[in-house]
Amino acid sequence: MFVGGELNTCYNAIDRHVKQGKGNMTAIIHDSPVTGTIRHITYAELQKLVEDFAGALKAQNVQKGDRVLIYMPMIPEAMVAMLASARIGAVHSLVFGGFASKELSTRIAHAEPTVIVSANCGVEPSRIVPYKPLLDEALKIINYTPNKCIIFNRPNFEPAQLTKGRDVEWNEAVSMGKPAACVPVAATDPVYILYTSGTTGLPKAVVRPSGGHAVALSWSLANVYGVKPGQVWWAASDLGWVVGHSFITYAPLINGCTTILYEGKPIGTPDPGAFFRVINQHKVSAMFVAPTALRAIHAEDENGEYAKPYLPLDNFDALFVAGEHCDHETMHWIQALIKKPILDNWWQTETAWPMTATCKGLGMNLYPEAGTTGKPVPGWDVKVLKSNGEETAPGELGQIYVKLPLPPGFMSSLYKNDKLFNDLYFSSLPGYYDTMDVGTRDKEGYISVLSRSDDVINVAGHRLSCGSLEEAILECHLIADAAVIGVPDKLKGSVPLGVCVVKHGLKQTDEEIKKEVVKYVRNIIGPVAAFKQVVIVPKLPKTRSGKVARNTIAALAAGKPFKIPVTIEDPTVYPAIRDRLIEIGLAPGPANYS
Repeated sequence: MFVGGELNTCYNAIDRHVKQGKGNMTAIIHDSPVTGTIRHITYAELQKLVEDFAGALKAQNVQKGDRVLIYMPMIPEAMVAMLASARIGAVHSLVFGGFASKELSTRIAHAEPTVIVSANCGVEPSRIVPYKPLLDEALKIINYTPNKCIIFNRPNFEPAQLTKGRDVEWNEAVSMGKPAACVPVAATDPVYILYTSGTTGLPKAVVRPSGGHAVALSWSLANVYGVKPGQVWWAASDLGWVVGHSFITYAPLINGCTTILYEGKPIGTPDPGAFFRVINQHKVSAMFVAPTALRAIHAEDENGEYAKPYLPLDNFDALFVAGEHCDHETMHWIQALIKKPILDNWWQTETAWPMTATCKGLGMNLYPEAGTTGKPVPGWDVKVLKSNGEETAPGELGQIYVKLPLPPGFMSSLYKNDKLFNDLYFSSLPGYYDTMDVGTRDKEGYISVLSRSDDVINVAGHRLSCGSLEEAILECHLIADAAVIGVPDKLKGSVPLGVCVVKHGLKQTDEEIKKEVVKYVRNIIGPVAAFKQVVIVPKLPKTRSGKVARNTIAALAAGKPFKIPVTIEDPTVYPAIRDRLIEIGLAPGPANYS
């Protein structure tokens, strides 16, 4: 489809809008409750920032096809660095700012960037994160030095200490170059490489081709999310994840929308009403959010008292959820609160845009039964199959595959590892992409994505999804969050264990809550689940993109050694979980994790 075609992603995201007379329209709203600032950047202003920084990169000898590694907080300059790289045909690799030096060093060594772009610091609700010292330490670990490190000093914070000969301050770097024009690249050339979450040991970096990426994102924002040029769109994610690449930066700008760049949390900056304040204040038309953020808000503000001052959301059309399976209770709670359609969608780092969705733009059912993912988006031939390749019966659990050929936007390879690309994704069933997720399909063709393939428990010969059991637990009005793992059982092989976080202010005892949870699961799933064990913990181990690290809880329960994934947002949750597991006779031996 793109043989011989050329384009420039930055031109399509910025320059063409300015040429069409939309230069005065707001391109980016940087809303930062952690610094108490809000900044509006027009398309014309963004063009100037990007062409100037593109010139700074060229002045440091960044050529077409070179890598530029970006390690920055949620600030507009991170987006400027992404777009400037694309402008001159360089390939950016944006590393999530929450990674420490060891993980950052692994990515630097693998990507071998000509230039690294970073900042003096990031800002969290309770602390300042020193980005530059983390970068310095990362470069000490490895035997690789970039041509230059360009450092942006955030105003009102202590400037970074620069290493002579290697580091240059952002504004000084800009003064060394001259504004750079867009460079045409082949449609098959990469626009970025992105390391998938949880990368340890051998890096695994998705390569995104420029042409298919631009086409897919141009189509999907309008047709999946129903967002039109000129409207305000908000993806409440981080730039370091694929959602941030696709739907904070590229899709909204390519479509001529205003995109929200939010530097804050769903709760605590300053309270559970933060998201509703942003939607109301900036007249957001549609929003993308992970269910874990909604559950956090629900747990802190069950009656929506903090949200009510910002309701009704008159300009708001729909809320889209993805990133993990969304339970019925959370879906119903948020829908009842904001009285707007809640639309589910499913995609992966590898795909860049949704494979299945309940879509506003495609005229599908705006609110099917809460928790159902949706129908395949045009271009994706999604199948739920048995191990022999046959389609499953409606409601039967199976592996989710996508039939080849894959649509535009899908990754073209893994960086420096074509063999792993083929072996990992295309070897299990010839002619199909293995999503490594499991789910079910109903009679109407809606697909429910329940969990990763390795999150299936075999109970006395019955395959049960951890996701379906968690959904049943979350139907219980006492539970704010839950994870289910399989633990060994002499009779049944494995049995499920519920690891639950309870809502604030409950009067019931832990034993009363456990009995209630067991009753709910038995009523919803039935006795086949053999669900009898529950532990109550303060918090679950979750990645920064909202996924529960079930495998680490299972290893903890079995007394097996494991490494805490670098993407876990709060590693301190493990000792409390281990204590609860010990109380029911699990987690044998010493604490064997690091």
